[in-house]
Amino acid sequence: MAKKPTTPEEASESILVTAAKEIGAAAGKVAALAGVKAEKPPSPKKVVIPKLAPKNKSRLPRKQKKALKKAAK
Repeated sequence: MAKKPTTPEEASESILVTAAKEIGAAAGKVAALAGVKAEKPPSPKKVVIPKLAPKNKSRLPRKQKKALKKAAK
């Protein structure tokens, strides 16, 4: 069972609270009928960290690689 307010101040507060709830519910219904929707905050973009960084090496075929080694000697 709900407790009854013992002082007039508590009674007036509960009347104000119930009135505010009713007004809020009515405003929500009117807004829903008008097509107003709550805006969602933009979600933060995730930064993808690569596991292995790409290397800036030039890849040569085996024959060219051997030819370069022989020329270096």
